[in-house]
Amino acid sequence: MSQEPEGRADIPQNSHVRLAILGAVLLALGGLAIATGILPLPDAAAIAERVWPVLLFAVSITVVAELAAEAGVFAAVAERTARAARGRAWLLWLFVVLLAVVSTAFLSLDTTAVLLTPVVVLVARHNGLPPLPFALTTVWLANTASLLLPVSNLTNLLALHALGFSDPLRFVSLLIVPATISIVVPCVALLLLFRRELRQRFEPAAAVAPDDRVLFWIAAAVLVVILPLLITGIPVWIPATAGAAVLATAFAIRHRTAVKFGLLPWQLVLFAGGLFLVVEAAHSLGLTAVLAQLAGSGDSLGALLRLSLSGALGANAVDNLPAYLALEPVAGTSPARLAALLIGVNVGPLITPWASLATLLWHSRLKALDVELRWSRYLVLGLVVAPVTVVAATLGLAITR
Repeated sequence: MSQEPEGRADIPQNSHVRLAILGAVLLALGGLAIATGILPLPDAAAIAERVWPVLLFAVSITVVAELAAEAGVFAAVAERTARAARGRAWLLWLFVVLLAVVSTAFLSLDTTAVLLTPVVVLVARHNGLPPLPFALTTVWLANTASLLLPVSNLTNLLALHALGFSDPLRFVSLLIVPATISIVVPCVALLLLFRRELRQRFEPAAAVAPDDRVLFWIAAAVLVVILPLLITGIPVWIPATAGAAVLATAFAIRHRTAVKFGLLPWQLVLFAGGLFLVVEAAHSLGLTAVLAQLAGSGDSLGALLRLSLSGALGANAVDNLPAYLALEPVAGTSPARLAALLIGVNVGPLITPWASLATLLWHSRLKALDVELRWSRYLVLGLVVAPVTVVAATLGLAITR
């Protein structure tokens, strides 16, 4: 099955426009904070020094993922998993779980929500299966599996800097137990929710060859090379940028129309840049002291639960990235507290549509693919699953730290 047009990156334009407008407003407010002295210029420069590698990685890995999807890599993997499932819906679903976890871990939650969702929906339809179980799996795991590696979420890369870890494996060892719990608990809920649909059997659809085999194999090779490099301790923007450059060059030669400005997530850069400035200015005005009253202090189980649930509440109220930035000073440099905060802001955004950008983009894809899921149902399901997952993951952190 080839990657069909309705599953590509040109769908969620309304979300991108809103994000760009919000980013421009935040940048203007940040500039005003600098001009008025609320945010001293040296502090703003320190923020820029901290975040440019994070944002460069986000841009580069997005280009890699978009061009790999254009080359048909994700679709080919999904086709092969459908054939490997041998007509059993539950086994195909397990393969989708694995794909979503790997995609989120190495390519970020936005990649899973935006690029993997249309692939699994179309695979389900082509094999005569209901798409909703597979679509909901991708968005839940896009969020909850983003605890696995530093590159899985922008919040993780920021936390890695705050922790002072130069070795990504230290991050993995700190969060491997809560990350595993955060994957297992939603999957159990999905199995219970869709147990009837996943008992079905299907006849695997015939495979479709990629449009350009050369681009397909170049994209596949780039992914095989750069993904292991993301956990070696090399600054992650280096392999990601190199991979983006290789793919952009290959596409410029063989499929020039695919190389366009729209590949770059400039709206995200605008939003994140303005957000960093505004939140830092808010800290200068006393935000840290206010949030300390909410999130508490200490490394006890009660304190970690209080912080993780505060992070989840903040993410569902305003979005996971500003929630992390606001609460990071409250977490301090304690590995356990920063891990608890990540549990809250990464795993908790399963309730409101705006809790993570990935969720909004995912829902835009569903609408474009005519998959019906009301926000009211999404909210109710999230109200059940999110608190249980956050608490269970925090307990796992407390027991194993």
